Amino acid sequence: MTVPGHRTLPAAALVGVLALTSACGSDNALREGQNPPPAPEDVACFSGSLSAAGSSAQENAMYTWVAGYQLACADALVLYDSVGSGAGRSQFLESAVNFAGSDAALDEQEHERARERCAAGSPAVNIPGYVVPIALIFDLEGVDSLNLPPETIARIFNQDITRWNDPEIAEHNPGTELPDLRITPVSRADDSGTTENFTAYLDAAAGGAWPHEPGGKWPLEPVEAAQGNSGIAEAVEAGRGTIGYVEASHTADMATVSVGVGGEFVDLSPESAAHVVASSPERAGGPEHDHALELDYGTTEPGTYPIVLVTYEIACLRYDTSREAERVRAFLNYVLSKEGQEAASAETGSAPLPADTRTKLRASVAQISGAG
Repeated sequence: MTVPGHRTLPAAALVGVLALTSACGSDNALREGQNPPPAPEDVACFSGSLSAAGSSAQENAMYTWVAGYQLACADALVLYDSVGSGAGRSQFLESAVNFAGSDAALDEQEHERARERCAAGSPAVNIPGYVVPIALIFDLEGVDSLNLPPETIARIFNQDITRWNDPEIAEHNPGTELPDLRITPVSRADDSGTTENFTAYLDAAAGGAWPHEPGGKWPLEPVEAAQGNSGIAEAVEAGRGTIGYVEASHTADMATVSVGVGGEFVDLSPESAAHVVASSPERAGGPEHDHALELDYGTTEPGTYPIVLVTYEIACLRYDTSREAERVRAFLNYVLSKEGQEAASAETGSAPLPADTRTKLRASVAQISGAG
């Protein structure tokens, strides 16, 4: 999989960049060497500021969306704080931000809290905006790639397999010189949607090799932990014998794992990740216009990369003011546009949402309104 070979900005630095760029629509909103993302002809602009917080997995995509939108809309200022999915949902439910980005959809209890946060008891909705593989990255001198089935991945992260030359790893990598070196799994220190999706995959695909429930918090005492996707990428790259899990645009030039699916090993790519999302139904029982998905992490379909995440943009269907509703609606419409999805894919290696899905999601976004 080809993704940009840059290291993403830390969350605090990113917020400062997004807060200071392009209030006047200048090219300073772009990274060095980045082409201006195109804007759709029907882009709706607002005047003022819009705030959001959440997923660090969509950090690089959000940078691209903010740059593209602000270049098209000279009087708009969008601020995004990549504090992690759990913190983003909390800030949204506490009315600290206008919308949240989260790699996990609101659960039933959070939906109830959202009715208190949103105007007139209206629900909040989960709108898929970003679909990307979760990469397993590692640092092992002389080894550029590894084949690992789900059970082996689970035993590594559960600390049952502790040496790189373990027979279970060697069995699936004939001809690879594996050193007698301690494995250092790196997990997230913060409440993370990436962790929730990764542990959901282990729960579904690895059977009894993963004895923990899925969740956003790492379920056992970590060997090494880091904050955010950027933190894990930096820890793996700086270590020796390290392995971690990150949203795919954070891999840079690091070695990645090919994951066992059925009788083959599948490389991560936007196309192989899209197979999972395309076959996953929407979660039953949610409010109207909610699009939370039931991802099939345990798939055995050939050519399918099963460790994926969907980042949801979480918004109220009804806000206190029409001005707030207009701003959320306008920016999310850009995120879901053909141009917005293709710009994020070019920057991060994500899987652009297909046209029929985008049409359905934009119809739901169009229902966002203000009470006054």
